[in-house]
Amino acid sequence: MTDIAKLPVTIITGFLGSGKTTLISQLMQNPQGKRLAVVVNEFGDVGVDGEILKGCAIPDCPAENIMELANGCICCTVADDFIPTIEALMALEPRPDHILIETSGLALPKPLLKAFDWPDIRSKITVDGVIALADAEAVAAGRFAPNVAAVDAQRAADDSIDHETPLSEVFEDQISCADIVLLTKPDLAGPEGVAKAKEIIAAEAPRPLPVVEVPEGRVDPRVILGLGAAAEDDMDARPSHHDGVPEHDHDDFEQIVVPLPEVEDPAQLVARIEELAKSQNILRVKGYAAVAGKPMRLLVQAVGARVRHQYDRPWKPNEPRLGQLVVIAEHDDIDTTAITSVLVPEGSPAL
Repeated sequence: MTDIAKLPVTIITGFLGSGKTTLISQLMQNPQGKRLAVVVNEFGDVGVDGEILKGCAIPDCPAENIMELANGCICCTVADDFIPTIEALMALEPRPDHILIETSGLALPKPLLKAFDWPDIRSKITVDGVIALADAEAVAAGRFAPNVAAVDAQRAADDSIDHETPLSEVFEDQISCADIVLLTKPDLAGPEGVAKAKEIIAAEAPRPLPVVEVPEGRVDPRVILGLGAAAEDDMDARPSHHDGVPEHDHDDFEQIVVPLPEVEDPAQLVARIEELAKSQNILRVKGYAAVAGKPMRLLVQAVGARVRHQYDRPWKPNEPRLGQLVVIAEHDDIDTTAITSVLVPEGSPAL
């Protein structure tokens, strides 16, 4: 890369639990000779994804090339967080060949695109492409836009009526902004679910978009890197529900952090999270737990009642063996007392 060449950036967006971190981990392990840098934006006070990725660091993407922004949505903190982070990555020696940005699952990608028009970076950087990840099973179930046909019919009859949920708006904005859609977890959706998900994506997309099935985050980097989309110059082709709105917030969503005492068995914790998904309208649970008698820390990731867990690293010397789970839900569905009572039932060891 010459000094006058613009540094390419790929924005990786997608709903909570769609597989963004898994995808980036795979790209880090197979960078096709590129020196990568990563920016991770978390919604919540406890960083999870950034630490996962740092655990995957390799010479072509060392830990110092991975930066985490946990002070809120990246598109709401452009001047304070985003621009300084990009400038710091560009100043690294050796300079990265490509930057990957993992947005929060609640972020709207178009405001982030607008940030690339800032004079300080406009001449130095370009958005190579926007990659939207969509969970095939969840999309097929209509989880983001319940009864899409009925909503479309009502809106066509009366433009003043808006029956869309905040989740559907986030999903639609992510699809509208994308250059390519990666359909994750196709094995869980099955052939009929995959076909249904593709129909929904095609209906929401403002233009024909390539849709690629991606099991376990595995995709040839050549499919998604080097698109040359210059997306920052292509705003009009990427409509948003928030076009014309000077700013947005995430008051529709809320998160709490639940401290966890040591658990006896991971299966017990999984059962509690599954129960939580049934009794409360929870979108996402992620964090860590300590398991009695185990030297390794347990990483926990859940989307609804679908829970995945694995031991990710040893507990550090003098590190308290205490867990923390971030629980994210729509604003009206957060009941701290009820959530805590499920995750930490009466009689659990004291913290």
